[in-house]
Amino acid sequence: MNPAHLTPQALRVLEARYLQREKDGSLAETPEALFFRVAQTVARAEETLGNRTRQGYWQDAFHQLLRSLDFLPNSPALFNAGNPAGQLSACFVLPVGDSLEDIFDTLKHAALIQQSGGGTGFSFSSLRPKGDFVHSTGGGASGPVAFMKIFDQTTEHIKQGGKRRGANMGVLRVDHPDIQEFIQAKLDGTSLRNFNISVGLTDRFLEAVRQDGDFDLIHPLTNRPTAHVKAKSLFQDIADAAWQSGDPGLLFLDTINRANPTPRLGDLEATNPCGEIPLLPHESCNLGSLNLPHFLTRDAHEPSMHWEKLERAVHQAVRFLDNLIEVNHFPTTAIASQSRGNRKIGLGVMGLAEALIRLGLPYASDEALHFGRTLMKFISQEAHHASEQLAEERGVFPNWPQSVYAPANQKRRNATCTAIAPTGTLSLIAGTTASIEPLFALVYRRSHSLGGNPLNEMTPLFWESCRAEGMDTTQLAEEVYRQGTISHMANIPSRIRELFLTALEIPPEKHLQMQAAFQQYVDNSVSKTINLPKDSTREDVTLGYWRAWELGLKGVTIFRYGSKDSQVMEIGAEVNPRLLEQSAHCDPGECRI
Repeated sequence: MNPAHLTPQALRVLEARYLQREKDGSLAETPEALFFRVAQTVARAEETLGNRTRQGYWQDAFHQLLRSLDFLPNSPALFNAGNPAGQLSACFVLPVGDSLEDIFDTLKHAALIQQSGGGTGFSFSSLRPKGDFVHSTGGGASGPVAFMKIFDQTTEHIKQGGKRRGANMGVLRVDHPDIQEFIQAKLDGTSLRNFNISVGLTDRFLEAVRQDGDFDLIHPLTNRPTAHVKAKSLFQDIADAAWQSGDPGLLFLDTINRANPTPRLGDLEATNPCGEIPLLPHESCNLGSLNLPHFLTRDAHEPSMHWEKLERAVHQAVRFLDNLIEVNHFPTTAIASQSRGNRKIGLGVMGLAEALIRLGLPYASDEALHFGRTLMKFISQEAHHASEQLAEERGVFPNWPQSVYAPANQKRRNATCTAIAPTGTLSLIAGTTASIEPLFALVYRRSHSLGGNPLNEMTPLFWESCRAEGMDTTQLAEEVYRQGTISHMANIPSRIRELFLTALEIPPEKHLQMQAAFQQYVDNSVSKTINLPKDSTREDVTLGYWRAWELGLKGVTIFRYGSKDSQVMEIGAEVNPRLLEQSAHCDPGECRI
């Protein structure tokens, strides 16, 4: 039996990636069985945490939360829950020490994590620079980028849980002597295909850029300067590389560490592959996302937020994610110790763009920013409240005495509670838009979702809105499919055109402001792409970087359309009679994105 509200696209994704199979490859479960398997596994934590009499209650509550698609956890939980060695976390950061033994120990652990469906982040800033003398061999060091390429090739040959290729985040501090090689590492279009890379910037460096001053590159082992560079020139090189290839992104390390809940345990130097979770070495995090359109209701025939329903879901989701830590099979003892010590979770959202459209709020409007800020403040407050209640019931996280919460006696079960993940595949299952992103296009092609088979996707909500305006969608459809957008079509009412502005049509400043609105109330970080049109300049990238820092973001990814030979999403699609037919017959009120 399948939940009736799953779209055809969702069923395709579930069958391709998530549903368990027999040895002969045939399907061994339905989507309904998947949701029950996950709920049953996660509810088992109630017994070990001292609430055995309520285990059945929470199993039913979790099952309803999942099957309704009001909330979905990160993909490894859906893949692996109930399996004997089920690894359920999405995000990991591993240390990279400056010895061959340390490096390859980390590589082994990364391979195990990726095999089970997790993504890995690394700071390579502790490695000595390329050419540096190695006493044990008498030769020269290979440097961070060379070892990153070894990690990349390992990932190339691992499919996560037999479902998808692994993903990495590589970080290098801006003051590392090999920073130029790192910045340029992906410009050839072929290297480090399984890595996102980010430069770890410091406030000191950015102030040097602002003052047009010199900046020291520091040897990571001796802590002594090896060279002096012009800060503004180095900053421009970073922006130029991002303009050309989409990499590197930026991590604002001082901003991140000002919000570090456990500073006595060490600095945060790296994140998971998509940047939403800064983690300590050997730390992992469990993520989940609320499906925002499911929390809309009609009050006097106008859509509005059902705040009470959202509050209940937040509290259930926080308990679900805390349980997930308890039933998890961590890949190493060090990861288990660090993860259970801090019990970090990251509750976020998906479907913001759809919710805004249904509320009649253009994404680029001040009203939409106000809604986003109000929404995330509410979710954050309730998530923290839920964590406080769990602390009363189950105890604080073990490292709480060393946390920023201890001096004020602020009891928490989890060192962090919120994060905004990209939800690329989860939003397909949920039948909504991704994360807090605007509509990418009204029609687009998505690659790498189903084992290399592209998906042609459309926005049924657009056709629903057109029919509500009494417009003939048949005449519009062919041009919309070819162009992917409608801003150029004068025959469409301006209100509809504003409501359905797409990512490349929204000013970068509005992208950044929306990310900042959510970051203000997010414990961890926000994964979001600042989309730029193809004709954007290098200066546009530079300005975006400055604004991200000024707005207090923890990191930023700026992507100029067409800067990569192969993109996950491309605007427009071939005119497909079946999709045209689907557009024409999408029932108002029932269409899903």
